[in-house]
Amino acid sequence: QVRLVESGGDSVQAGGSLRLSCAASAYMLSMYSNWCVGWFRQTPGKEREGVATIYSDDDTNYAHSVEGRFTISKDVAKSTLDLQMTNLKPEDTAMYYCAAARGRPCTAPAITQNYDYKGQGTQVTVSS
Repeated sequence: QVRLVESGGDSVQAGGSLRLSCAASAYMLSMYSNWCVGWFRQTPGKEREGVATIYSDDDTNYAHSVEGRFTISKDVAKSTLDLQMTNLKPEDTAMYYCAAARGRPCTAPAITQNYDYKGQGTQVTVSS
């Protein structure tokens, strides 16, 4: 059974930074796995939004709304998937979920629909 556990959510002021982390399996994050891992977010009453993904070959994809501000990375040795978020805006406020999908397509929009596993989420709140 695959288990994804997020951490790092917090309340920050606009312009601040946060680093989210997702504990996952080392194999899932490795270059041999053909797994797509990433983050999506959701706010009550709004559609789920893909944030960023990274494939087993380290190919990354970002939502236009976060490009240049967020960076997705993985540490196979630590078995973690991270999301470094900078210059946070109030519109980034949401529950952030770590997710994993087998194979491609591995894009931010796609992972919101085709994930096979997701975590319980971690809340990010950005105040103006």
